[in-house]
Amino acid sequence: GGGVPRMDGELGQMLPFGAFSATNWVAWHCQRYMHEYSLSREQLGQIALNARRNAALNDKAVYRDALSLDDYLGARMISTPLCLLDCDVPADGATAFVISAADHAPEMKQPVVRFEAVGSALHDRPSWFQRSDLTSMAAWDAARHLWSRTSLTPADVDIAQLYDGFSWLTLMWLEALGFCDKGKGGEFIAGGDNIALDGKLPLNTGGGQLSGGRLHGFGLLHEAVIQLRGAAGRRQVAGDPRTAVAAAGGGPLAGAVLLRRQ
Repeated sequence: GGGVPRMDGELGQMLPFGAFSATNWVAWHCQRYMHEYSLSREQLGQIALNARRNAALNDKAVYRDALSLDDYLGARMISTPLCLLDCDVPADGATAFVISAADHAPEMKQPVVRFEAVGSALHDRPSWFQRSDLTSMAAWDAARHLWSRTSLTPADVDIAQLYDGFSWLTLMWLEALGFCDKGKGGEFIAGGDNIALDGKLPLNTGGGQLSGGRLHGFGLLHEAVIQLRGAAGRRQVAGDPRTAVAAAGGGPLAGAVLLRRQ
């Protein structure tokens, strides 16, 4: 026995080059995107800063202390260009959902949230590094599938809960779902105003996975439901939000749901 096991497939092609984890795999996509579209770290950092501001209003969030842009830029690099604060926070936790036929809606005590559409398609190569466009991931396939199944458009969405296993994945989802044009994500999140609780598109309102804690995307879905029910307390988005999108995944797999309050 003993010895190093043989790795086939993509791992066999990545491990010899020191790409051992998803941090490495996401980082090279982000690096390519920065090269193509001039995304700056100051812009990317707004994903983490927004998450921390929202987490400060969430008693269940893991990290709630104030976070500045200087803190972000000074954090140790994990896999260029992703620093420690670009990476999510694994947490012990759970959330549960009751999913039922619409016939039971009149019996519910809580406001009912419906699935308007689901996107789960995969059209390009199911690979970390063999997609035809390395500045995109499976999120683009899932997003296109989602919008093909509803008459609603991105302009109808009040709140976005987008996967932030790593900050760049969130920016990619913003573009894939059509909240801004391809290559314009950095401009959209610059300064943080557009994605703030009182912004054009409130984003990851519970702190996301970067500060709230990672529940493999289920926490984002839970936050979407809480917001649509108007039950988010101090972090509740104003204006009676009725439509939300929740997305999970990055790399070769992704899925998204569009939710509407009845």
